[in-house]
This record gives sequence, C-alpha cells and structure tokens, in this order.
Amino acid sequence: MGGLNLEYLEVAHLYLFGGVKFLHLLLLLMGLDILTGIIKAIKNDNLWSRKSLFGYARKLLVLIVIITANIIDQVLSLNGTLTFATVLFYIANEALSITENMAQLGVFVP
Repeated sequence: MGGLNLEYLEVAHLYLFGGVKFLHLLLLLMGLDILTGIIKAIKNDNLWSRKSLFGYARKLLVLIVIITANIIDQVLSLNGTLTFATVLFYIANEALSITENMAQLGVFVP
C-alpha cells in the first residue's frame, strides 16, 4: 500500500524541532513582540502593512535558523548544545525587543 511511513515523520520531526529546549518560550516571546510592536505602531500612527510583513518574515527566518542549527547539532552529535545556544540568543533578542517596545509605549522599564 502507498501509505505514509511513520519512520520518515519521526526523522523529520527530530531534524526540524525534536528536543529543542525553550522553543515554546521563544514562540511566546515572538507573539508578545508582535503584539507590542503593533500596539506601538498604532500609538505612533506608524502602522504599515509592508513594515509588518518584513517583521513577520524575520520571525520565520529565525525559525529557519533554529531548524538549521538543530540539523547541524544532530549531524555533529552535539547533544543539543548548538540549538540551545541559538534559541537562548533569540530569546534574549525577543525579550530586548519587547522591552524596547514597552519603553516606547511609556511603560517604566528598569
């Protein structure tokens, strides 16, 4: 029969996002960054669909970088070290962007 082989799905899952630590936190921070960015743009009367589109594309490119890091990690048997470092970098980047957005919205930031 021409059914779908589950082994291929497991291998694809492993190479895409299998075992990536803190990925859910990164996705949450990406969503919060988008939300605070939209609120900031509305407040500043600077809401452009083209600018937003580039921001969303950057978020997708970040996920592609994480997938690439995970593949390299799996091939070189680094036990998740490279992927973990990559995700932590982007978590810090998103947190900084959220902080900047909040500061520009008038929220006091320490």
